[in-house]
Amino acid sequence: MGKEAVLGRRAGALVPLFSIPSSESWGLGEIADLPAFAAWARRAGLSAVQLLPVNEMADGQSSPYSALSAMAIDPIFIAVRDVPEFAESGGEASLTHQQRHRLAELRRSSSVRHREARELKTAVLRMLFERFLETQWRTDGPRAVRMRAYAEREGWWLRDYTLFRALHAEHGACFWRDWPAPVRDRDPQALQRAAEALRHEVLYYEWLQWIADEQWHAARRDSPGVAILGDFPFMVSRDSADVWSRQDQFNVDASVGVPPDAFSETGQDWGLPLYRWDVHEADGYEWLHQRARRCAGLFDGFRVDHLVGFYRTYARDGELAYFSPPEEPEQLAQGERLMAIFQGSGAAIIAEDLGTVPDFVRDSLDRIGVPGLKVMRWEREWKAEGQPFKDPETYPPVSVAISGTHDTETMAEWWDNADPDERASVVALSRLCAAAITAESPYVPVVRDALLDTLFAAGSDLLLLPVQDVFGWRDRINTPAVVNDENWCWQLPWNVEALDEQPEAVERAAFLRQLAGATNRLRT
Repeated sequence: MGKEAVLGRRAGALVPLFSIPSSESWGLGEIADLPAFAAWARRAGLSAVQLLPVNEMADGQSSPYSALSAMAIDPIFIAVRDVPEFAESGGEASLTHQQRHRLAELRRSSSVRHREARELKTAVLRMLFERFLETQWRTDGPRAVRMRAYAEREGWWLRDYTLFRALHAEHGACFWRDWPAPVRDRDPQALQRAAEALRHEVLYYEWLQWIADEQWHAARRDSPGVAILGDFPFMVSRDSADVWSRQDQFNVDASVGVPPDAFSETGQDWGLPLYRWDVHEADGYEWLHQRARRCAGLFDGFRVDHLVGFYRTYARDGELAYFSPPEEPEQLAQGERLMAIFQGSGAAIIAEDLGTVPDFVRDSLDRIGVPGLKVMRWEREWKAEGQPFKDPETYPPVSVAISGTHDTETMAEWWDNADPDERASVVALSRLCAAAITAESPYVPVVRDALLDTLFAAGSDLLLLPVQDVFGWRDRINTPAVVNDENWCWQLPWNVEALDEQPEAVERAAFLRQLAGATNRLRT
């Protein structure tokens, strides 16, 4: 649909793809499950779905912000059931007893078990790839013709990615800086020899991306009337296809994060490599142009993660901490050049402008018309007596009203933990007053719905609601700086196709549709 699908007054839901499994998926939400969620969103009067990144994660990772590639779709999201070779092989009956047992366990799990799902899918997909080679590739069948056309069309990123993945596998998934010098340093003859020696493995990773691409575009076609929004991570992992293939453009010895602020005395260190902005500028920011092009090909719009970092990146290099570029005029010029690249991609963009963001960056976003996030709990008159909440109805149209993000506590948790003064300030908002909510009210459905009503009435053209806040659940997607088996593992309590019949989901859809109609957010 493109940028026009995101324009105008509308509402949408924020949910990770892995959180919306169906009865047929393999332990997590898959590409083929997206249309069922989009259909429920349409019935709820929502016309956008904001996803978290779907970039390929490294083995053992569960955070979608730790990627092996800025371009590749994670094969963990492939719906095995829709791969033609799976049906040809006999479907689930073709799996071994052990594989069927593991699949049943994954489907029974109340949370995503990333490692086990990846191991099972990888084993089965490799088997299906061999069948594809036998029945299609070596006979030049129609599906092989389509795959060759895809590889030609996407070769601008696919060639480096597939060779990286093949080399990564050959070297035991170790960091590319530990590879033998010729391939580590990208000696052209060494790369050619590797591509020839690893042709089978290269072709396998190419096939995975083609399968993912075909399923992705089918899911988009089967989600009419709903804009699918993506997430543009600020950076990829040091151990990624992009950094390996563009080594001169990144400082892998420095580390990106955020400086100390009111939330952290020490700041944050994300362990991500630093852009060498001067090198990127010298080639016209080619890689960022490519990333924007790729995102625009997959999504109607995308959220630019850590927006302030594109204006000024906070880095640590040993004992030294600094901003890059160092001075405000350079920061402003660079940020606006990059925003122009993103805006020119053909997709709508949203700025993730939370945290400590200098005034000149916010002024810049206003001037160039990039909407930032308005998280209601943080939108207050901080310098006024009592620090009253800003009425969401006063938010500017070029902004995104939101109840929380994947990194924040849910709206229910926030209400539970808010002190009496904060609650008193919240309930002073006009629509909450009208609902007779008091600072002493527990987080019951009437409080949840009054808060949702207040958000739907926001002046922002776009409203995004994490699906947990729609239902009033307390389950988080992520707790920052925590690494355990619970982060990034949340999923719906029902299979996604059951949203049509679960009384709670049916009631929520009717309520949201009523709010969307009353606040001019209902799109037809």
